Order: sequence, then structure tokens, then C-alpha cells
Amino acid sequence: MLSRGFKDQIYDVYRYLPPELQVDWLTEKMRSNNFTVSSMHGDMPQKERDEIMSQFRSGETRVLITTDVWARGIDVQQVSLVINYDLPNNRELYIHRIGRSGRFGRKGVAINFVRSDDIKILRDIEQYYSTQIDEMPMNVADLI
Repeated sequence: MLSRGFKDQIYDVYRYLPPELQVDWLTEKMRSNNFTVSSMHGDMPQKERDEIMSQFRSGETRVLITTDVWARGIDVQQVSLVINYDLPNNRELYIHRIGRSGRFGRKGVAINFVRSDDIKILRDIEQYYSTQIDEMPMNVADLI
């Protein structure tokens, strides 16, 4: 992720985590389960994006980090979790992002990183879709 230019985003994520939170267990769990991570964005050549998607669909890559360029059109049965690093300004795009998980009748979970200045956007999304987006429970494994 660092080599693909996501250094600032990774720093921001860690900056907003509570200091008492232990994140090492997640890294260790991913390593012990042989998780691999790929990332892509709209500035990449189409051939490279196609290769990354092929690796993700086949399970060769277990985690995919992407920009909104892929919020629509990813149909991969194995996707059970979508993490929104930031909320989209377009509320219709929100449903396309989270709709990547739980497809084909499977259970899916979406986690949103929300800052205090995102609350208005979050409430607008809730109102638009007549739903409630709950705070994440302490044990995330219960969701998946």
C-alpha cells in the first residue's frame, strides 16, 4: 500500500484510531492467513487494472483497495466486507460502494470511517435511504 501512494491515507486512518486500540492483531491475522493486498485507481492503465481485478477475482489477492472508479461494476462473489475510507459526497454513490459486498444472496458488511465533519453527509445518506447506520461494535468479527 505504501508503494502505491497510499501513505497519507494510512497515516490518517491510524491518526483517528483510539490510542488504546491494538491494531497489530489484524496485521498478524492477515499474514497468518496469507492475505495479499492490491490497489488500483483510475490513473492506472486499463491493462494493469484488468490484471489486478483478475487476481482479485481468482483469490490470488485477498484485499483490494480502490478509488471510486471501481465503486460500480465489481461483481466478485467472495466480497463480504467494504471499508469506506471516506464518505462519498454523492449519496447514490454510497449505495454503489457498499453494494460490492453481500452480493449473490451472501451476507455483507460495510464499515465507514467517519470524522465529525462527515456526520452531516452520514445523516443525509441515512435519511435518503430510510435507514440507520450503526456505530461499529467492539467485536467486528460478530458482523462478518
